[in-house]
Amino acid sequence: MMVTNINLENKNPKKIKLDFKESKYATGRRKKSVARIWIKKGSGKIYVNGKIMPDYFTRSNHQMLVSRPLEVTKRSTDFDIRCLVKGGGLSGQAGAIIHGISRALLKYEPELKSDLKKEKLTTRDSRSVERKKYGHKKARRSFQFSKR
Repeated sequence: MMVTNINLENKNPKKIKLDFKESKYATGRRKKSVARIWIKKGSGKIYVNGKIMPDYFTRSNHQMLVSRPLEVTKRSTDFDIRCLVKGGGLSGQAGAIIHGISRALLKYEPELKSDLKKEKLTTRDSRSVERKKYGHKKARRSFQFSKR
């Protein structure tokens, strides 16, 4: 039996302390995820749950989705964003962050509404998982039926 030392630095990276005193706040939701967003003038950094965005969202499509509201409005290097997101999976969390960033941008600059609305980024996506019904295998799938 061999005992190895576990390096705790890699397991729990230190959270980044951020100063968001003069910022705008908004909330975004998608599926079971809720994102709280603080946005302020800055250099274009996005922090999710205390980590830099590429460390939290490792898949490139999630990273592109999260930065989409800033790209549509051509403000990708104007704002620093701090997100606290919980619940759901990564796709739901990315969708919640998009919704929250769009709403926070509107608080900063209301004239961006037409651009964001055209891309349907301000609308809450209400689709979620349908509940399972009794007498069924899943939400709609029934058990196999045999007449004879």
